[in-house]
Amino acid sequence: MAEAPVVINEENFRRIKSSLAQLCVACRARVVFLVDRDGQPIAFHGDIGDMDTTSFSSLAAGNVAATSSMAKLIGEDEFPAVVHEGERESIFISVIGRSLLVVVFDERSTLSLVKLRTKKVSFEVAKILEDIAYSSANQSLNETSFFAEITDDDIDSLFT
Repeated sequence: MAEAPVVINEENFRRIKSSLAQLCVACRARVVFLVDRDGQPIAFHGDIGDMDTTSFSSLAAGNVAATSSMAKLIGEDEFPAVVHEGERESIFISVIGRSLLVVVFDERSTLSLVKLRTKKVSFEVAKILEDIAYSSANQSLNETSFFAEITDDDIDSLFT
């Protein structure tokens, strides 16, 4: 059975954006992304410059998928976080269920600060995503029950 489509209403999108903005400020990040595991960007906050956000999101999801496969090879279920440290900029990825919280930061911040602040915000984001999944499932259920009431005779009568 296919998963119900997830629909983010305006209120929940604002809640997500607010959490990302708070995280961006709290850990002095350059930009913070929320990405689904399929590589689709959900939201971001901060300075993206000329970054291709779609490619970045897709690569972050691919990176987590590859890392999860490596974890399984050594007997772990998955790694809840992935870190890439560069000369000037670094990336911290926190796994939140079917989503990823991606923080891009530079020398103005530290990995410890980013981990600490991201952990707090990840609980907030997880709650928002749970609310979204619940409302999407209810919406899908309501639509299904509406269409379940339509019979073949009802459809045939439309064309006669």
